[in-house]
Amino acid sequence: MNAGHTSERVYDALRTRIVEHDFRPGDRLDPASLAEGLASSVTPVRDALHRLVGENLVETALSEGFRIPHVNLPQIQDLLGWNRQILRLALQDWDAAKHAAYTAQPPATPAVGIGLAFKEIARRSRNQEHQRAIRSANARLHAVRLVEDDLFPDREAELDQIETALQEPGAAGLRALIDRYHRRRRRVAPELVRLLYRHA
Repeated sequence: MNAGHTSERVYDALRTRIVEHDFRPGDRLDPASLAEGLASSVTPVRDALHRLVGENLVETALSEGFRIPHVNLPQIQDLLGWNRQILRLALQDWDAAKHAAYTAQPPATPAVGIGLAFKEIARRSRNQEHQRAIRSANARLHAVRLVEDDLFPDREAELDQIETALQEPGAAGLRALIDRYHRRRRRVAPELVRLLYRHA
């Protein structure tokens, strides 16, 4: 197995574990322990962790090593607000020519489904930076989406509404749905923070 393949395998595996909320906020990430579980040397793990620092999924400080970033109420509120702003900008730059018959595939979970729907909104923007920004926001918010089941028992119906609006050629119906989605989550942001620390 070549070094490039090992590096990508390790990066993909670590990113998936972090995004899927296998660790709690504040958990330390020891490269040696992670390397053992990934059947890898420590170097590819360190390289992957540095890449993930650049994606704001991991943080590091001098002499403190790597860890999952701590989360607080203002950060969650800001992240939700940023996600909404990107989507609203994408809707403003809507390219009707990019509309194709959108067929939502049954997602594994509502958390995956909403990420795919938001990715589709960004894909239809004329500005490709919206796609990069939504990819980052999806990664950073996925853990939040995984813990919100008890708070939003109607999540599947909510997702259905957004997916139905995506089947329309225009963006008008999506604006209100996007605003409502984020407003509901900002309202329960303190509980989301608590659940992030409780579940992993």
